[in-house]
Amino acid sequence: MNLVKRFRWRRTFGTAAIVSASSLLLATVATASTPGTTSTNERTGNPAADRSIDEMVRANDHPMGSQIAKREGSENQISSAEARRIEPKGIGAGGVEAKASVPGIDVSGWQKNVDWKKQWNAGYRFAYVKATEGTGYKSPYHTQQYNGSYNVGMIRGSYHFALPDRSTGRAQADYFVDRGGAWSGDGKTLPGALDMEYNPYGADCYGKNQSQMAAWIRGFHDRYHERTGRWPVIYTSTSWWNMCVGNAQSFGKTVPLWIARYNSTVGPLPNGWNFHTIWQHSADPIDQNRFNGAYDRLQALAKG
Repeated sequence: MNLVKRFRWRRTFGTAAIVSASSLLLATVATASTPGTTSTNERTGNPAADRSIDEMVRANDHPMGSQIAKREGSENQISSAEARRIEPKGIGAGGVEAKASVPGIDVSGWQKNVDWKKQWNAGYRFAYVKATEGTGYKSPYHTQQYNGSYNVGMIRGSYHFALPDRSTGRAQADYFVDRGGAWSGDGKTLPGALDMEYNPYGADCYGKNQSQMAAWIRGFHDRYHERTGRWPVIYTSTSWWNMCVGNAQSFGKTVPLWIARYNSTVGPLPNGWNFHTIWQHSADPIDQNRFNGAYDRLQALAKG
């Protein structure tokens, strides 16, 4: 997910726009809730307003923009077309290419009912599906997306969009596990993923300092393991992690890293990780990822 403080960014809104710096400021003021309040889908009884943040901004449709490069420190941002031409190899930390990689996608309520046969025929072999957000939202499309990807043969898993200013990490882990984020050792289910990114409603780090944020993530991490026997995958960008967590704690020994960077290389990784497991490299024509290894290693991740 995310390479700039943009109000509408990949994980929250699916395949959608990156707003300009000026419109970002306006959109944040106009549509984001204040830090510490409930999310849009939780705060009102008006059906027209009861939307997840996946559905809040739909007008702009360019999947990448100069703001990405600014946040990630990249000077050579690639175009959407170039992203599709990336060689079918994983690229690890420091530009070290993996021997093999597996293409996958991730989806949310923004994509609604997905044509999974089409995605399979396009070559994708795994998927992450948004299940929950905070403790007040479950995607109404989770079942179709989670079961549909499985039924065509994909290895799939669920992800949770974290709102650390709303409730504890443990509470959100429970909410996630109880609503689609559990794990089974069937060889087709990936461990649940924790989506940590810029706050679409307010302060970048949700009003927490690095120690507090690290403790929140640790709470989710430990509780998810207690409930499922697996450590969660963490989805994040290097810029957000180094700003909001820094060196407060390291999760690299237990947690697979799902790194967001729309570029031709993965680039520097967040503190604590020496390699990435999944790389989200494009949002065109759908959020695209590469597992950093051969298919049998993806299976191994699913099996635990």
